[in-house]
Amino acid sequence: MSVEDIGEAEAEEYLKRLQREASEGGYLLNRDHAFILSLAKGLMINERRYGYPACPCRLSSGRKEDDLDIICPCDYRDPDLDQFGACYCALYVSPEVSSGAKTVGSIPERRPPRQERARIASVAKPGGIGPGFSVPLPVWRCKVCGYLCAREQPPLVCPVCKAKKDRFERFL
Repeated sequence: MSVEDIGEAEAEEYLKRLQREASEGGYLLNRDHAFILSLAKGLMINERRYGYPACPCRLSSGRKEDDLDIICPCDYRDPDLDQFGACYCALYVSPEVSSGAKTVGSIPERRPPRQERARIASVAKPGGIGPGFSVPLPVWRCKVCGYLCAREQPPLVCPVCKAKKDRFERFL
């Protein structure tokens, strides 16, 4: 399966859905239409190939449980937006990048090596936390709606109520 196997109209519809979901979540997509259309096609290919939209800029294992962190939008989107103004593949961008006030350079890979991901997953399983263990990531709570998430930093925007990052507090 290749990018050529996906029709333009089908890719445009998929991209419209991505844009709508991003907007509803308080996020912005890159303004380069041809670029994000090619990323949409890559997501579509991965969704057909694996059954889930793995980031087209990363190597997927083809096993959903191994790739949960890179299903778009990936776990690394918000930290990358916060630090660099764009996610790893530059599908999502910050308001500064979208307006042209900031340019995007190279974004380093945040995804831990496979062995580290396996260790984190084993601790995060039910029953994996016990004496001598701690939660592998901080848990953040939205002070507006109570939404909880476990990640290095709170999300830029609450996916439930759209509150900004500053409305989150460390819960655990």
